[in-house]
Amino acid sequence: MKRFIAGGIGAGAALFSAASAWAAQPSDWEYRFQPAATDIMHQITWFEGYTLAFIIPVTLLVLVLLAYCIVRFRASANPVPSRTSHNTVIEVIWTVGPVLILLLLAVPSFQLLTNQYSPPEEAKLTIKATANQWNWDYEYQTDDALSFNSAMLQEGDRAAAGKEDKSVYPRLLAVDNEMVVPANTVVRVLVTASDVIHAFAVPSFGVKSDAVPGRLSEVWFKVEKEGFYYGQCSELCGKDHAFMPIAVRVVSPEQYETWVAAAKSDLPAANKALTAQIEAASKLAAAN
Repeated sequence: MKRFIAGGIGAGAALFSAASAWAAQPSDWEYRFQPAATDIMHQITWFEGYTLAFIIPVTLLVLVLLAYCIVRFRASANPVPSRTSHNTVIEVIWTVGPVLILLLLAVPSFQLLTNQYSPPEEAKLTIKATANQWNWDYEYQTDDALSFNSAMLQEGDRAAAGKEDKSVYPRLLAVDNEMVVPANTVVRVLVTASDVIHAFAVPSFGVKSDAVPGRLSEVWFKVEKEGFYYGQCSELCGKDHAFMPIAVRVVSPEQYETWVAAAKSDLPAANKALTAQIEAASKLAAAN
């Protein structure tokens, strides 16, 4: 029985790891953040819960006070209104209370803001992301430059691209050529645009930056686990704004080195080889 239970737990863990590899994409009726894939996003998620700890009690307190005032000071109960104009205790409370709350919110928010602009180490990979109406150009800043275009995958091209599984390659988010980066590596992204203002945003990474023509903005991320991560242009940039997805495939450093070497000569073949390798590994993990 112990072996059976242990085997079941192991199989569940393997299935979970295989499923969680395709980590972050929108889901139906989602009301919280996508699963965090970077330390910065973990901090953002924590800060959201921390602020809710203030927002909810303050909202309930205001609701209770409004209800009390409506009932206690209604015209039928107070035919002669009070002429009281000052209450020192109340005035001190409503002045000092908000100040303390703002201080308690300001300190961790400044710490988070500082961390967002301070990578833990020097970036080992730099990618220039140029936004166009309505796709992205990615240029890897390596010795032998690698650049390619990434556009939304058309439904009619799924079979030819080997991307028919919509749980992995969701409609309106899957692209023809993903940005590929290594896991547990600081990646710097230089963001700009060629025509109008766009925005580079990947929710699970906790990054978002406007892409402005003639200007370079910088974001960074260090992804903890391998998988697919999806984002979108988050600036209203024209009629096809909703069809400008961002797809990032995070792989092991070894897989990345193999992919980038092959992609410099044949990008489609490199992508297909990487996809086949990852899918084979996922099937093996699920089978075990």
